[in-house]
Order: sequence, then structure tokens, then C-alpha cells
Amino acid sequence: MRVLIADDEPLARALLRALLTELPGVALVGEAGDGDEAVEMARALAPDVLFLDIDMPQRNGIHAAIELAATGIEIIFVTAHEEHAIDAFEIGALDYVLKPVRRPRLARTVERALLRHAARRADGDAPAPARDQVADAAIWVSVLRGNVRVAICDIVRVEAARDHVYLHTAQRAYLHRVTMVELERLLEGSGMIRVHRSAFLRPDRVAAVHRRGKALTLELVDGTSVPVGASYRAATLAAVALPPR
Repeated sequence: MRVLIADDEPLARALLRALLTELPGVALVGEAGDGDEAVEMARALAPDVLFLDIDMPQRNGIHAAIELAATGIEIIFVTAHEEHAIDAFEIGALDYVLKPVRRPRLARTVERALLRHAARRADGDAPAPARDQVADAAIWVSVLRGNVRVAICDIVRVEAARDHVYLHTAQRAYLHRVTMVELERLLEGSGMIRVHRSAFLRPDRVAAVHRRGKALTLELVDGTSVPVGASYRAATLAAVALPPR
């Protein structure tokens, strides 16, 4: 995975460079010192991922990310300012890492980026999807300031909310207007399973299965409890590799 760094602080770039070079699967292709240089180098080098500071001279990181939105380069913001997180995710950033950068946090971020990179490469080798499927395995969701592209591979669970659904990612939840029937078609082949008429989830997010009489509840790794519908019981237990009772 080819990576570009953009930060106006030389020490911050040096630290991030050192941490990234410790991680497998990462190839650093360049470093930029301001927003304008970040855009120029990103267009010239076409990295897979851009680690981008927000407060920089010339063009700030948010504006640089917007400028690069059509390129398909994944943006990971690395900043000391937590208040920009909402703006970052509303423009579709893959992640938002606070300074000072810690090894475990960066390793998790890079792991997500590598998974996304691998999924994109696999999609490129696959036949083109039908026109009525979500383009590039993503769902465009309306937010306060426009629209956000939510990659289906980033959705860990879904819960129904009348004529809307909540799409839960590791960072936040998005409210989206769609029926569960339509959503089931969009999620086909994504690895998510339907466990209830009002819930989808990823089996690898299940930490425990609780039985109480005939009732079955899944406990996810983030502590969320999700009930399993009676008609989904056998398929759910098979998906999480537990035998039915």
C-alpha cells in the first residue's frame, strides 16, 4: 500500500514516518509540507492513502481532502484538534487519528486501510456490478452539509428505525432512508448477515452468544446486544460457528 504524508511540522512528519516504516505492507512514497504541496504530490504520485494534517499553511487539510475527493485516494487525518472530527468524516475520511500518534492506534488504522486496499484490488479484478447495485461497494448517505460515501466494508451493523436505518461503523452511526428489503439487496455478498427483521451485522463482531429459554441474543465486541429473530436463528448460529439447539 503506497502512502503519502502531509504535515507542516517536520518533527511530526519524522515521527509518523518512523512509525509507518515499522508496519508491514506500507510503502512511503513522499512527504508534503503544506496543503498545496499535498494536493500536487497526491495527484502526481497517486498514493493509495494520504495521512493528512488539518492545520497547515496554504490550503488546510480539510480543503485539500475535498480537492482530492474525486481521485479515490483514502484520507486519514492526523491532527491535534479533535473538534474537526465531524468535518473529517462528513467528507468521507477513512479515519481520524489524534496527535501524539501512538503505535497501537496507528497500527489499527493501517490495518483498516490495508483491508480497504485489498478489497478495492479484489473489486478491480471482479466483473463489473449490475447497474442497480451500489457503485464501488458504498452507500451515499445524506448528512447536514451534503453527502458522505460510506463504504459497505466499513459497516459493522445495521438497525432499523421505521422507514430509516442506522448504519453503524467503527467511528459513528449514519441515519439513512432505505427499506430493509432494499438494504438486504445492497449488502448481498458483503459478509453481513441478517439476524432479525430489523438488524444486520458482521459475524466476526460477535463476542458472545446468550441463550435464555428460546431467546437468543448476540453480544458484540463493542458491548452492543442484538436480539436474534426466531426465523434467523439457525442461519445466525451457523454463521458464528455455533451448533443450533
